[in-house]
Amino acid sequence: MASTPGKPTYDVKSVETIVAGSDVHARLYTLAPGDVIPWHFHSQVTDWYFCLAGKLAVETRAPDEHRIIDVGAGYPIRPETAHRISNGGETDCRFLLLQGVGQYDFNRI
Repeated sequence: MASTPGKPTYDVKSVETIVAGSDVHARLYTLAPGDVIPWHFHSQVTDWYFCLAGKLAVETRAPDEHRIIDVGAGYPIRPETAHRISNGGETDCRFLLLQGVGQYDFNRI
């Protein structure tokens, strides 16, 4: 299942679009405890996650990794890499997601 920018196929506490260009996107997310962005991948764009508050849990396949991203840290996920994002703590998690450069898609697994 694919979606277009601004039309997520999942529910989280909040998503604020900062920039929505033809090949670059920036969004500010807040995940409540238990919120999950389900397994998916992007065909062209790299995701850059920057944790602003709380703990951000990032899981990837091929390579199989599970990381907790703390405040002030960032983490890139390359195109075609399946990943799942969730709140890794007991309080709200806020992060900035930069996506680019390329055409955005959201391919749910």
